[in-house]
Amino acid sequence: MTNKKQNYQKQLDSILQQIDATGQKPSLLLHACCGPCSSYVLEYLCSYFEITVLFYNPNIYPAQEYERRLEELKKFYTKFVPAKNVVVVEAPYEPEDFYKAVGTREQPELANEPERGERCRRCYELRLRYSYNYAAARNFDYFCTTLSISPFKDADMINEIGLCLGDGALREPQGPHGPRWLPSDFKKKNGFKRSLELSAEYNLYRQEYCGCIYSLSLNK
Repeated sequence: MTNKKQNYQKQLDSILQQIDATGQKPSLLLHACCGPCSSYVLEYLCSYFEITVLFYNPNIYPAQEYERRLEELKKFYTKFVPAKNVVVVEAPYEPEDFYKAVGTREQPELANEPERGERCRRCYELRLRYSYNYAAARNFDYFCTTLSISPFKDADMINEIGLCLGDGALREPQGPHGPRWLPSDFKKKNGFKRSLELSAEYNLYRQEYCGCIYSLSLNK
């Protein structure tokens, strides 16, 4: 992965300008972690894409928290006018996939890492790989995630993983080929601030930790 600092917001703006000039909406699979993080992203992208939202988050702990976030996300989409044509897909909730991916049993020191470390990188890759494979199997034009809207997430790390999946460097041998990665840093252009405003307007539950058992422990 490259160490060169990238302006992902500028890259996104360029792609959106090109799409706008065509007068056609390509398809986008948008991985979503929760309703609040999705709010601004949908407001921003709905006029450019035909969007399907994928809720794939085996990292969320406990199961009751997972269900609450999913229900909150569904509630938001039913009320948010720009998202009236958005399709929401729930992937299987299999927490064991998360624990295998992050490797905290084999490397227990990772459990105590602050956010933005190797444990988080592995979690990003797990969810983005699943999203890529889902999008490729269904012939989506683009794939992306809402994760970069959070100031606690590493946008460079997220985009580098997405780009590597999109260009094939992180795909499984003989894996599917298809969607382009949509570069983004959604916290830019006051995106995170706007998500706070929309969360208040729609009375959305805003969780106080990322989602996994390790982030919950660190926030206690």
